[in-house]
Amino acid sequence: MLWHIAISHYSEKARWALDYKGIEHERRAPTPGAHMLAALWLTRGRSKTFPVLQLEGQTIGDSSAIVAALEDRFPERPLYPEDPDERRKALQLEDFFDEELGPHARLLVFHYATRDRAIVDRFTRDLLPSRLRDSSAVRAGATRFFSTFAGVRYGVKSERAAELAKEKVIAAFDRLESELDGNDYLVGDRFTVADLTAAALFYPIVQPAEGPSVPVPPEGVERFRGPLQDRPGYRWVEETFRRHRAKAPEPVAA
Repeated sequence: MLWHIAISHYSEKARWALDYKGIEHERRAPTPGAHMLAALWLTRGRSKTFPVLQLEGQTIGDSSAIVAALEDRFPERPLYPEDPDERRKALQLEDFFDEELGPHARLLVFHYATRDRAIVDRFTRDLLPSRLRDSSAVRAGATRFFSTFAGVRYGVKSERAAELAKEKVIAAFDRLESELDGNDYLVGDRFTVADLTAAALFYPIVQPAEGPSVPVPPEGVERFRGPLQDRPGYRWVEETFRRHRAKAPEPVAA
């Protein structure tokens, strides 16, 4: 069982790993905000965020820990390189994009999204259980809650934080392109956890067709990503989703 948030790029990383390996699984997606309580309960206080994977009696929080557990239990279609040096590099790049890209890409999108009431309303409506979506009172309350939650949890109201996030995203593109150096993959000559992590965590900015379905991006995000679309790294994210996300092998039971 994968507990996730549909639009979360860290959840996308875990979903992609499961699908890439063809692992049959169920998914549950509590309302964002309430997911923190669910994560704390599921992991007995070890994690307050999603994704969380329940696998053979284990409860695993954190997308990197989930990938590691899947590699151990389902070695087919490996995401870790066999060569020790290449494996070390792949894990270092996974950590870099987890820490230096993921939080900042999320903050930047939420910063602009929470300024647009129509986007927030549409976003919260899509995340509500279907039985509650037609209630204007519930939608209004959910919209207020999401805006407050995003401001408190991620600091998305800060202009200074948003400017830093832009710098961090640009720096992540610089690192991506430097590591690729014109190659198709970040480590060796095949798809690894480094490629999966970078592509998944860039998805809120690039929004590839094969990625999660998201609302129309706010104007601020469009202005930011417009000049990036000709960058080799931006095109690499799109191509990596096309090559490795569109189709999954036949699933095996988890």
